[in-house]
Amino acid sequence: MDAASSPSLPRHTAADKEQALRAWLRRAQRLIVALSGGVDSGYLAFVAHQELGTQALMVTGDSPSLARAEREAITQFVTRYGMRYVFVETRELDDPSYRANPVERCYFCKQELFGQLWSLARQEGIGVVCDGTNADDASDFRPGRRAASEQSVSSPLAQFGFTKADIRERAQHWTLPMADKPASPCLASRIPHGQPVTIGKLTAIERGEQALRALGFREVRLRHHAEVARIELAPAELPRALDPAMAARLVAALKPLGFRFITLDLEGFRSGSLNPAAASHAAVCHTERHTESPSALSRTL
Repeated sequence: MDAASSPSLPRHTAADKEQALRAWLRRAQRLIVALSGGVDSGYLAFVAHQELGTQALMVTGDSPSLARAEREAITQFVTRYGMRYVFVETRELDDPSYRANPVERCYFCKQELFGQLWSLARQEGIGVVCDGTNADDASDFRPGRRAASEQSVSSPLAQFGFTKADIRERAQHWTLPMADKPASPCLASRIPHGQPVTIGKLTAIERGEQALRALGFREVRLRHHAEVARIELAPAELPRALDPAMAARLVAALKPLGFRFITLDLEGFRSGSLNPAAASHAAVCHTERHTESPSALSRTL
């Protein structure tokens, strides 16, 4: 048996999947890509632009939950490659269901976003709206997928079996600027479910994460537990944060944002650590009732 027919080799490489994606894009002819700025939607936008040029329109929902640094990075990306793009204002904060921050908050956010994208698609005479959902996302808690299904939003990366590893491989092949970018979901994801989403909290989170990055930390989350700021860092960065001098700088940077306690989560960064998949609803309720007390897994700085 030669190497080409060996069953130990994958049947479809990332490059094979890309060719299938390109064929799908050509059949679509004209479409909108929901561009969040992450590697998934960034890769999809890049390939769509290569295949369709100005017939592919990249659209980003702009609201207080989108960090200004993310907006700037998206602008630089689409400008660099000459993509056709637009920011649309989304008003999820006008929806009481979204502001209440239930476990399905993302459903209400995506419902608003996809409604805006389809409105734009009708104006442009476009019949396809797609997002960057990948094949690995099925294993995570993603209520926004229900909104995508209800509004007939296509997910070609998932359809053709792209894993996150596949996408990063192809993004690196094309030297895309977000090829190794850590995941960066919306700012509202830093607020525990059941605690209302407000512009004040989103602003504090954004400024706090800016301060953490200014201190040299790369992979960060600032979880907003009312008076408690819970910092999640990549495990390799924890020793630096525990240095007394750095701890003092963290306190000085974050306390002026309205937090009474500044804590460091000793488990480190976990994407989606506030999702029901990572913590039971009972644990979330416990956090809601006791937001004045730092987590037992955190160190108060």
